[in-house]
Amino acid sequence: MYTVLQRRALNAGVTQLEIEAPRIAGKALAGQFVILRADERGERIPLTIAGTNAARGSVTVIFQTVGGATMSLNAKREGESISDIVGPLGSPTPVEGYRKVAVVGGGVGTAIALPVARRLHELGAHVTAIAGFRTRELVILEEEFRACSDRFFLVTDDGSCGEKGNVCAPLNRLLAEETFDAVFAIGPLVMMKFVALATKPYGVKTIASMNPIMIDGTGMCGCCRVSVGGEMKFACVDGPDFDAHLIDFDEAIMRNQTYAAFEAAARERHCNLYKKGEPQ
Repeated sequence: MYTVLQRRALNAGVTQLEIEAPRIAGKALAGQFVILRADERGERIPLTIAGTNAARGSVTVIFQTVGGATMSLNAKREGESISDIVGPLGSPTPVEGYRKVAVVGGGVGTAIALPVARRLHELGAHVTAIAGFRTRELVILEEEFRACSDRFFLVTDDGSCGEKGNVCAPLNRLLAEETFDAVFAIGPLVMMKFVALATKPYGVKTIASMNPIMIDGTGMCGCCRVSVGGEMKFACVDGPDFDAHLIDFDEAIMRNQTYAAFEAAARERHCNLYKKGEPQ
């Protein structure tokens, strides 16, 4: 069993948990993830490691409550335990050798972008961070980003906090005026697609972190397949980071929408069975 050391609500729907897992904490690198279960009957869910503390032997995960598995995880309080946590999985984000970078995060994807920005900053790179959200109420990790970046741009769709617009607004201005060694994009698929489109004319190396449907996390199920440069890759073992200019984002978006439709139908069915008192 793995004890919850600290619980923090980042906004109404996003929670941060620090979990005791010393063996993972001692090995995890930026960009890697874990698969965990809240309890013995729970669903396996992949979550990127948002931070580690080797001294406390802990890993931090950040998640949005969107279904039964995350609801169970969100119900955990400090001192309680989760059933299983496996990791670190996936390949670390390639962060070595960069002098000037931009890290672009969107929504809950900023939780994945944060450890990348932090590690780049520790290695001495000049880090420009851009974080985008729909509205002020959804903003998370602002102070953490400011602490590990040389410049920080906050944007919201409705202009209720920071600059009004999407992450490409400040990014396009910067690309027109400056040169970057690399841009790291982490967030919704559509966001990452347009970041890649923005950087491609400038020839700037762009790395996107893919988070497709995932089950086992070891490359056996094939659910997390992604088309990269015309080849099929598995996000869990070949990624999750890929050259954004080679990713078939349209295919990934279509697969994600198909899954979302099936998930919505299954959720409605379970709710109807529950109301009728029938076994699920």
